[in-house]
Amino acid sequence: VMMSAFWGDGSYYPCVPAFVDAMGSEIRAVVVQTVLCGLVGMVYAAGSVVWEVDRWSLAGQTAAYFLITLGSVLPVAYAAYWMERSVAGVLSYVAIFCAIFAGIWISQYLGWRAKINRINKKIALDK
Repeated sequence: VMMSAFWGDGSYYPCVPAFVDAMGSEIRAVVVQTVLCGLVGMVYAAGSVVWEVDRWSLAGQTAAYFLITLGSVLPVAYAAYWMERSVAGVLSYVAIFCAIFAGIWISQYLGWRAKINRINKKIALDK
């Protein structure tokens, strides 16, 4: 839907048109893109174990998860033509990824911090 809105000519594009051209057919492009997205999802899920490594600092966990997720999505984004195939395109994609990652990380951090503060207050009241 996002790609269709981006091209904005009233048609539905399940894949970037350049990827459809590269794959030779729309159905092949959709299948390949679906498999690639599934692989990225699996890497994201498997990579989440870094949050369970208690001996690592929050900064270390964050850096590891960032590198794991960027390392999985960047080649897929390049292969599926989700970015311009140039240095500027890759840098733009990485910048957008960083902004989204930071936004999600900050919202999660603030949410968990508020939850922990509520728990700590409840524990203090129960004493």
